[in-house]
Amino acid sequence: MIPARLVRATALASAVAVPALAALHAAPVVSTFGPLRNTAMPRLAGRGRPDHVALTFDDGPDHLSTPRFLAFLDARGLRATFFLLGSMLARSPGLAAEMAAAGHEIAVHGWHHRPLLLRGPRAAHDDLARARDAVADVTGRPPVLFRPPYGVMSTAAHVACRRLGLAPVLWTCWGEDWRRRATPRSVEHTVLKDLRGGGTILLHDSDCTSATGSWRTTLAALPRILDTCQERGWQVGPLNEHGVPGLPTGGAGRGLG
Repeated sequence: MIPARLVRATALASAVAVPALAALHAAPVVSTFGPLRNTAMPRLAGRGRPDHVALTFDDGPDHLSTPRFLAFLDARGLRATFFLLGSMLARSPGLAAEMAAAGHEIAVHGWHHRPLLLRGPRAAHDDLARARDAVADVTGRPPVLFRPPYGVMSTAAHVACRRLGLAPVLWTCWGEDWRRRATPRSVEHTVLKDLRGGGTILLHDSDCTSATGSWRTTLAALPRILDTCQERGWQVGPLNEHGVPGLPTGGAGRGLG
């Protein structure tokens, strides 16, 4: 029989340890706060050289919308970084291969678009590994960048990234283009009010986790965003050309720009 004193001590230790472990797991959530991230965590925010802006897209590849973005970028002579969902990649592997062949940088957004805070170490590792391996199989090169769903990291995700050779990157500004009420003008304004030289833009080339048809709003907002970058003397390209200190520059895609 287990002594009552030992039972009480074990229960007390658990009562202290479980909240402590939960707090440790969730600690990286502070990086979700944009102003703090942009000033205190420049590498995680994707802050690069001041004459350059990194253009990034999440949630593809989508066979309906992504080709429209690729055609637009090709017409402008630009390349970008695409953070792919493994579940979407599995539906359109040929499209992902085309994206890499066209010189776009292919990165990982996880397999499923689910919050990492709800996953333990094994589940987080398996999700990232599955997506990383799928990208490598399709493009012929292992990806080196990861962006978590909803931009929320966890301690387990950081550990998984280190083990898998992935570097997490968030953004310095976004367009809130996933919202149902978003318009091309609102997306443009939301991006440009926070955009500075060296910034990283987050947009979406798919509506798989956004309002239906929202990608059309994003696509319509892009010309003015890019024109403004040109007017301000900023080059636009993928993260592997952005010059973020300490960030890997390899990965899928040739990174032309």
